[in-house]
Amino acid sequence: MNRIKRIIQNRMVRNASWLMLGRIFHIIINFFVGILTARYLGPSNYGIINYAAAYATFFTSFCTLGINSVIVKILIDNPKEEGEALGSSIVMRMISSILSLMTIVGIVSVIDHSEPLSVFVTFLYSISLLFQVFDTFNYWFQARLLSKYFAIATLVSYSIASAYKVLLLAFGMSVEWFAISNSVDSFFVALFLYIFYKKKNGPKLSFSMRKSKEILADSYNYILPGLMVSIYAATDKLMLEQMMSKESVGYYSLAVQISLLWAFVLGAIIDSLRPTIMEYHNTDKKKYLLYNRRLYALVFYVSVAFSAMFSIIAPLFIGIIYGEAYLPAVQPFRVVVWYVGFSYLGVARNIWIVCERKQRYVKYIYFASAAINVALNYLLIPLIGTTGAALASLITQISTIFGVPLLMKDLRSVTRLILSGIMLKDGVLPVRKK
Repeated sequence: MNRIKRIIQNRMVRNASWLMLGRIFHIIINFFVGILTARYLGPSNYGIINYAAAYATFFTSFCTLGINSVIVKILIDNPKEEGEALGSSIVMRMISSILSLMTIVGIVSVIDHSEPLSVFVTFLYSISLLFQVFDTFNYWFQARLLSKYFAIATLVSYSIASAYKVLLLAFGMSVEWFAISNSVDSFFVALFLYIFYKKKNGPKLSFSMRKSKEILADSYNYILPGLMVSIYAATDKLMLEQMMSKESVGYYSLAVQISLLWAFVLGAIIDSLRPTIMEYHNTDKKKYLLYNRRLYALVFYVSVAFSAMFSIIAPLFIGIIYGEAYLPAVQPFRVVVWYVGFSYLGVARNIWIVCERKQRYVKYIYFASAAINVALNYLLIPLIGTTGAALASLITQISTIFGVPLLMKDLRSVTRLILSGIMLKDGVLPVRKK
């Protein structure tokens, strides 16, 4: 038993290391290329790009159909039907992504009919939704603790996309060309994931209406919640553009982007522990609860450390790195940086929700949170501008984790689990035997 334990732990460490390596590389390249891009485009054009990104984000839930929240568990529980599950997921996601792209173009053409540049940039940016369908392969690698292949795929693809951006900067290209860079990245990620999938002898892909219905039966509860998440992930930028200006979208987007610089650490921790927690759910309930608590503690305290550090160095960091033109981003950044930790606590909590099959409650949580976010943005943006949007996001995330779930009897236990993890109770800290 101890030998099996050591093997699992070693695989977890290797898996986390690859995820960490990939995301560190991604963040370093994104940091330097992002600085050059933001400086080159300026707050206005940078705002247009992020305005387009907000529409793509808004439709993410329709594109994924909630499948990303359940597919790992489906693959672990039904290993003989992996090819059917993956193939059916890809087909469903492709159909929804095509419809989403058409809808985005239609909406922007009406709302921004007097700004053809915004319409065209949004269309170019949103093409990436079609290629993102193939990140479904990533969940197959996750289920097998083989995330190094996803890490390598993202390393290579993002290097290509970054080289593309550098060429745009060197030749002084217009903002439309920068909008395509997201699609370039997504295309190569899809290509390399498929190559690695074939190399590792992944099962033959097939589509099945029966399997599609089974997957949707598990995932549909995440579609509406995903839409609610998209609302408060994108509404702030959309409302800032309509109530203020594209420059304000640029400032706020920069604040959000910098606040996420370290989020790869939280993502790697969660992605690495997810398969193990799901395995323990089937084999050892005590360890299942313990590893959940440890995950919450890790996410919370890592986020507190990074958020505090970035809050202190914000003026110096933004002023020197991005230039004085972006100094208005300092205040919203100091608020929104604290949002990240609570957001990833929600991602970590989804593991428990999937294992306990409590998906039906998720839509109520995020519906309430989206309503809170929209109301707060409406009230706070006119009062304190971009900082108001940041504060709305922070309050929304806190309510999502600790407020709204307490109103639901079946979710109070996971809220207590999160709190016990944060308070380091019930064996969260391992005790060495003398």
